[in-house]
Amino acid sequence: MKTPIALLICALPAMAAAQAPKQVTLPEGCTAEMTVQAANCTVSHHFTCEADPEGWRRRVDLDQQGVSYFGAIDRETQWVESVYPRADRAERLAPDPADPASFTELVETGADSFDFTTLSDQVGTTRYVGFDSLTGETVTIDGVELERTEYEVRAIGPDGEPLWRSAGSEFIDRDRRIFLSGTSEVTNAEGSFTSDDSPVEFMFPGETGFLSPNPKHGCGATMSSAPASTAKEFFHDHL
Repeated sequence: MKTPIALLICALPAMAAAQAPKQVTLPEGCTAEMTVQAANCTVSHHFTCEADPEGWRRRVDLDQQGVSYFGAIDRETQWVESVYPRADRAERLAPDPADPASFTELVETGADSFDFTTLSDQVGTTRYVGFDSLTGETVTIDGVELERTEYEVRAIGPDGEPLWRSAGSEFIDRDRRIFLSGTSEVTNAEGSFTSDDSPVEFMFPGETGFLSPNPKHGCGATMSSAPASTAKEFFHDHL
């Protein structure tokens, strides 16, 4: 049986060929919970699937060119699966992390460190080392209460060479146990870039714009470009 992620990938050509679809269609057995319009010309749809282990959450991101990312997290926000269709790359969490990411530790103590590895048939192993911490600031965006975080993360390649590092500010939704992007700076051998991927609008079932395939904010702005070898989806909420 194909996983929901595999089903979504198979659906990509059909989604791309569709003429101005009004809504994103999820695989059978999956239920959409929330749509987020972000400042970086991206719209994200958060959903769960019956076939997944308890506590898993999934997300699909779309920009003006279509689907850019799929991913799954577990209850502790560990990056279980990540798929980058345009790069033809997928990653999965390796067993027995040295220091597993823990949403529970973050909300109970105010900080959480992590040190884990992902496996990819395309790029091999990648190690991620870093931390998240709560700043103590609570913000409300479009009626949704969020808590601001600070983070740092380093990516290390199969031979121990540093690939990139990122630092910035994000948000958590404590009730839904998810991270949401914010502002960040990423540096690698090709240079540095900054981005603002903060949420602007939230839509829920029955509301206008829920499951819309069309990003709304920041699409006409001149946006900084990421170095080619760095996928900006690697920020902490991006599995």
